[in-house]
Amino acid sequence: MTKAEKAVDLYGKNFNCSQAVLTAFAEDFGLSEKLTLSLGTSFGGGARNGQMCGAVSGALMVLGLKFGHFESENQEQKSKNYGISVEFTNRVKEKCGSIVCKEMLNADLTTEEGKAKIAEKNLFKTLCPKIIADVVEILEEVIAENSRE
Repeated sequence: MTKAEKAVDLYGKNFNCSQAVLTAFAEDFGLSEKLTLSLGTSFGGGARNGQMCGAVSGALMVLGLKFGHFESENQEQKSKNYGISVEFTNRVKEKCGSIVCKEMLNADLTTEEGKAKIAEKNLFKTLCPKIIADVVEILEEVIAENSRE
């Protein structure tokens, strides 16, 4: 099973987009699924406010695990991560049109009207799995390209 397939599978099992993306990569970092599912919980649905897509938030956490800044004096490490993160989000914007949940859904999940539109069009079941798969595929590309350096 690919990481994209695993993420979509987790999403289909009542986990949110952030949990699904982060957990698809848990094993790569020696992290338990329980830990990553717990960590990703609050980021789904754009942190429940329709802001940054939870799949993107989960992916950015993965980039932090892979390329993160953890030495206070290491500005090069910090700059590298920031550059990779911008590269990643730009690619998601190019493929998905945005990194903002309510823009990607074309509906605001914080309003009754938005919730009704999401339900009517079944967006959580039709659009979100595609976004999750696209985000994971872009994430894998960015990791591969930047791991060679």
